Amino acid sequence: MPEDSSSIDYAMEKASGPHFSGLRFDGLLSSSPPNSSVVSSLSHLRSAVSSSSPASSDPDAPKQPFIIGVSGGTASGKTTVCDMIIQQLHDHRVVLVNQDSFYRGLTSEELQRVQEYNFDHPDAFDTEQLLHCAETLKSGQPYQVPIYDFKTHQRRSDTFRQVNASDVIILEGILVFHDSRVRNLMNMKIFVDTDADVRLARRIRRDTVERGRDVNSVLEQYAKFVKPAFDDFVLPSKKYADVIIPRGGDNHVAVDLITQHIHTKLGQHDLCKIYPNVYVIQSTFQIRGMHTLIREKDISKHDFVFYSDRLIRLVVEHGLGHLPFTEKQVVTPTGAVYTGVDFCKKLCGVSIIRSGESMENALRACCKGIKIGKILIHRDGDNGKQLIYEKLPHDISERHVLLLDPVLATGNSANQAIELLIQKGVPESHIIFLNLISAPEGIHCVCKRFPALKIVTSEIDQCLNQEFRVIPGLGEFGDRYFGTDEEDQ
Repeated sequence: MPEDSSSIDYAMEKASGPHFSGLRFDGLLSSSPPNSSVVSSLSHLRSAVSSSSPASSDPDAPKQPFIIGVSGGTASGKTTVCDMIIQQLHDHRVVLVNQDSFYRGLTSEELQRVQEYNFDHPDAFDTEQLLHCAETLKSGQPYQVPIYDFKTHQRRSDTFRQVNASDVIILEGILVFHDSRVRNLMNMKIFVDTDADVRLARRIRRDTVERGRDVNSVLEQYAKFVKPAFDDFVLPSKKYADVIIPRGGDNHVAVDLITQHIHTKLGQHDLCKIYPNVYVIQSTFQIRGMHTLIREKDISKHDFVFYSDRLIRLVVEHGLGHLPFTEKQVVTPTGAVYTGVDFCKKLCGVSIIRSGESMENALRACCKGIKIGKILIHRDGDNGKQLIYEKLPHDISERHVLLLDPVLATGNSANQAIELLIQKGVPESHIIFLNLISAPEGIHCVCKRFPALKIVTSEIDQCLNQEFRVIPGLGEFGDRYFGTDEEDQ
């Protein structure tokens, strides 16, 4: 995803309500928001999850924590926002790591001219150690965070703060977005935006009471270093934020929405936290039971087809829910007006032969008269990269495309099919890839190359084995569905 902000993003930032320039709150749009500024913000949601760090496909690996970066100007209310998030996530393990802990200790020469030292410059921080801390915690290991003494301007040598691996890790500081390596570890980036006069008043109160400084020195430091550093380093990092919160801790609406989103993400598969374009339909005992049946090797062909069709129908219905819509009003038999939505008109399906054809009936049952194209890719001996045959609607570039393949394994065939669709003029964001099960390796392969498309699946399996089969998987889906075997092919 490009890091340059559009003019729309900058216009949004100047409005008065909470801004979500990159956050998706699935399920919240149907309820009535508390105020109109939230309505305006929700219409611009995109994705709060960084796609830079792959999750491990090892089932025994520790769960990936959800890493939140909180930045903003000095005394903007960052800590207050962090405390509110921690309080609302009381049922999860949450740790706060403050960038201030990673100030470099001043040398004797710097101490003699401490009034001339710029504590708001990126060079004042040991970013390498902060990065090491974040990477260590993300890997599930504890870390000894240094304790910085603001009166002596040195790290304390007699003690440290032990931070253990947790479900949620919050990195807070004025420049936590400055270094791209730290920034890319974050699943969500929050910028706390508070009026400059309010921030100055808070800084005077904090530095005089907590850090033993007089008002004149605080004002001098603010004018000489703090404000220029904010303009040069902190404010430009605002463009990287997924969520911008005006008024800091006073904005309860924004904080509530953020914590709702975090709760949702914590309940998702790790890959859904990393790739916001991956959607796993919500599991129920019915869905779990159908997966149990179709994965059993001794199930009859009739039952395999029956329960596969049921699951495929659920995946198709879920995929259709990600298509764009327009508002539509109709008059009901009672004479009342009902405000609803109109389906996307320009739509087609494309099945990857042969297994993908098993999903066509479910798509036709949901979308009457839908056009369906075909793509055949040679899977053996060429890593799924050799295109054999394609037959697509002539106006496919004008349509949203539902790409059909029940199993996403290595992702090579999917990538070839997606590349063909893009060559035909289909925008990447207009492609929704539907499958029953996905391997983590395939998700990584597709999402890294095509971050704008969407993947909808009913379950993410553990991994691929040495033969590139999905584990635990369900075998050769096409053979089981169509009643063939390898000898007949």
